[in-house]
Amino acid sequence: MKYLIPTCLYLILTLSLTALPEPISKNAVAILYNSEVPESKELAEYYAKQRGIPHEHLVGLPLSEGDTITRDEYQTTILRPLSDTFEAKGWWARRQDQEGRLVAVRNKIKLLVCMRGVPYGIQRHSDPKYGSNNEASVDSELSIMGVSELPPANFIQNPYFQKSESFSQAGIAHMLLVGRIDGPSYETSRRLIDDAIAAEQTGLWGMCYLDLSKKGAGYKKGDDWIRSIEARNWNVGIPTTRDSHPQTYLTNYPFENPSLYYGWYTPNVNGPFLNPNLKFQRGAIAIHLHSFSARHLRTTNKGWSGPLLERGAAATVGNVFEPYLEYTHQFDILHDRLLQGYSLIESAYMSHPVLSWQSLVLGDPLYRPFLHFDSGKGVIEDHDRPYRATRAAWQRWRDEPDTLTQKLRSAGAKTNNARYYEILGLQHRFKGQLQEAVVIFTSASELYYNPAARLRCQLHIVDMYREINKKDRALEVLQGLLKGSEGMEEASTVKSLLNILNPPPPPPAKPKQ
Repeated sequence: MKYLIPTCLYLILTLSLTALPEPISKNAVAILYNSEVPESKELAEYYAKQRGIPHEHLVGLPLSEGDTITRDEYQTTILRPLSDTFEAKGWWARRQDQEGRLVAVRNKIKLLVCMRGVPYGIQRHSDPKYGSNNEASVDSELSIMGVSELPPANFIQNPYFQKSESFSQAGIAHMLLVGRIDGPSYETSRRLIDDAIAAEQTGLWGMCYLDLSKKGAGYKKGDDWIRSIEARNWNVGIPTTRDSHPQTYLTNYPFENPSLYYGWYTPNVNGPFLNPNLKFQRGAIAIHLHSFSARHLRTTNKGWSGPLLERGAAATVGNVFEPYLEYTHQFDILHDRLLQGYSLIESAYMSHPVLSWQSLVLGDPLYRPFLHFDSGKGVIEDHDRPYRATRAAWQRWRDEPDTLTQKLRSAGAKTNNARYYEILGLQHRFKGQLQEAVVIFTSASELYYNPAARLRCQLHIVDMYREINKKDRALEVLQGLLKGSEGMEEASTVKSLLNILNPPPPPPAKPKQ
């Protein structure tokens, strides 16, 4: 089906409103691969060709094929030979500081990209000379390779944290940005490159799905990050659905056009991501916060990072060991920097307070998903048009809510597209205008052809009733949905909600023998 953009909205799409940050130069990128694994070298060469990175910037080292290595292996097979390579190629100049350490004072390389085949975890070492908490991700350790002889225990502060400038202009010579193109397979890893480059041509358009934890005071900080993303999205015109209940999105919840996902906190992939029919928008960024989200990066069903990439996401971040909440990626900062036009790797490091710790950044590090967020330039796909039009409307009438509502209602009527009504309903829900939201969601449900989309609009209404403690109204809607969703995979969501709101009685106790 072709979607039209009303003329009044299309004209706004041609405006470019903000200057983009300076990109990382292809001449400032080095690529590390495992010379013992032919596929690792092939992936490195493919990435270099696609991004125009000089061939002489490829570095192959004979490495272990395991996911994790010892601290000694890291130093002898990765850190030292890579440092020697930087020295031999004249990529950096190092000087001795007052403590006798060699510190990079000039560094041509700003970004190091690790290919699949390079180990990603460093095991905890019991030797007292390494101190406690010396386990780490390979990538985070490499980010401080510009400083020699740093103790491996614990972390150091990230000088790029919370910055709002290109890393090329930040003047932090002793630090590297380190990203990784990796995943459950080499086929998936190659797709991450292709999807990033393709999405930069079109822009990243679609729905954002947020999933709060709401499990107690200890989780408030993470929930605050996600609530901040929701507010930011409605300020710029990214349609957003929020689940604010302790459970994650339930199995077979009807995601549609997911381009962004931020959620937490369960150990293994679940919910909509188990649905074989789930289809991310090309270039989607999907992140689930968990202490060990990337510990099993190269599997399809353990943790989150690998499974999300395998299911079609183009980028994510994760942790190989326990990072503790305050020392992981702060989602709100990461999301904000992406929207400003920074690359994936810059956004990730600007959002992470420490180095020499547990994090991985997965996907093409140079990927800039919102390269075309403020303009009508680039390739316009039919399925993206409602989201482009919504963004255009927000740019023009964000401060005129009545006009904005009228324009999007008009767009929905002219194009016979229920998506505009659903977006309006979500915005009214965010603003606390629940009665209006119920009316709009009902209209959207009646207009949608897709049964799963109709069901989703009714689930929005159920969710609002749950939030205002109108359990009876929520159960009433769910009972109707149960009858109308027979045979649909999404019916499992309805059944799960009914069991949550009205749990069946426990089985009778067996009499004692």
